[in-house]
Amino acid sequence: MQGVPTGSVSEIILDGLDNAWNPLIERLSGISESEYLWQPASSCWTIRPGSGGTMVADWADPDPIPAPVTTIAWRCWHIAVDCLDSYSARLFGTTGTGLTGLHWVGTSDDAQASLAAAWAVFRAGAASWGDDGLHGLLGPAWGPYANHTNLALALHAQREVIHHGAEIALLRDLYAAR
Repeated sequence: MQGVPTGSVSEIILDGLDNAWNPLIERLSGISESEYLWQPASSCWTIRPGSGGTMVADWADPDPIPAPVTTIAWRCWHIAVDCLDSYSARLFGTTGTGLTGLHWVGTSDDAQASLAAAWAVFRAGAASWGDDGLHGLLGPAWGPYANHTNLALALHAQREVIHHGAEIALLRDLYAAR
């Protein structure tokens, strides 16, 4: 942990979010373009050129079983757009990347900047809740999760960053060892 949180529950939650986020950003430092798009298995989900010069992430609904192996580029899209920005749009009415759906960026530098932007908006919004706001309900925009709290979402976001950040770290290790 970065420090010993001695304050409010909100401060402890923010510390936990930061402790999940910072290792991801550190692990992405120095990533090459070939590593960002490396497909370690056949039939990988990745990002691909879409219409009008945009990049789009592979996707299927419902999720295939088993889930496909993904590239670092796909994981970055998932964290920034599919998770953090989709949460921020519904909670705070804004996003960090300005991207929605399957749209993503094509370079590792743009991905790192977009991840940082998505994180900044989500974290600032979570910080604005304070202790009392953590107990607020997500509401109708969240469908079956409407009665879940902001606290539950903050912990879910933390899990998403840890889970997918660990996958990115493993992909970097495998790329280096190939």
